[in-house]
Amino acid sequence: MVKTMLLCGCAHQKAHEEKHIDMDLTPIQEERLQRLQKRVETVFDSSQLDHQETLRSLWYAAFPESDLSGLVSDQWKIMGWQGNDPSTDFRGGGFISLENLLFFARKFPRTFQQLLHKEGSTRSTWEYPFAVAGVNITFMLIQMLDLRAGKPRSLTGYCFLKVLAEEYAAFDLLYCVAFKVMDTLWLAMHASYMEFNAVMKATRAQLEQELAMDSIGRIEDMPSYSLLQEDLIKRDWQKDSFSEYFMPSEFPTSQY
Repeated sequence: MVKTMLLCGCAHQKAHEEKHIDMDLTPIQEERLQRLQKRVETVFDSSQLDHQETLRSLWYAAFPESDLSGLVSDQWKIMGWQGNDPSTDFRGGGFISLENLLFFARKFPRTFQQLLHKEGSTRSTWEYPFAVAGVNITFMLIQMLDLRAGKPRSLTGYCFLKVLAEEYAAFDLLYCVAFKVMDTLWLAMHASYMEFNAVMKATRAQLEQELAMDSIGRIEDMPSYSLLQEDLIKRDWQKDSFSEYFMPSEFPTSQY
């Protein structure tokens, strides 16, 4: 299904790639990029209470009817962490990878639950671990968008900044799209766990092509956004509404 969504707008953009790479940032792009980069640079610290609470919030968003025995528990393996301590899996994605998972669970709970429990379609014989895959998606997006560079050096990075200027939650929404695209391609490719990297490369290519389309002004304009099942009331992504999806101590409303 995803492959049929590949459109030709990217070809026009590629022809002018150097022009896009050289363009200056607007004040709002620069400000929001710096805030996003600050999130990217934040490592997960299990000794910080707000990080503990965010991790605990993820559990109850994923399993609202199951009590969590502790932040170190074999229960975490059910979600697809490699061991009983999720903090050891955040090294590649940082704290933002936890924020992304929690955002996904709260913004698109139906799709989140379907992917977590591998429901809603004929599944593969070999499945990917949900939570670890989520951390890898965050890491992939950080690389794809050049977020560790002072200023994006790629066409995709600049195309994303155009979107970021329009909505505060652009990165988190793109994460949700990426997760669903990855799962769709996983099934379409009949992939095994050993082919996870190939699926991630295909996911990245899909996202890059869609972000480069001339018609994309917001994440909701991406063709693959339609893969998500939004069963919450549609919100206007402004300062107050974005902060509702996170702990108040993590994202003060005044910062967004």
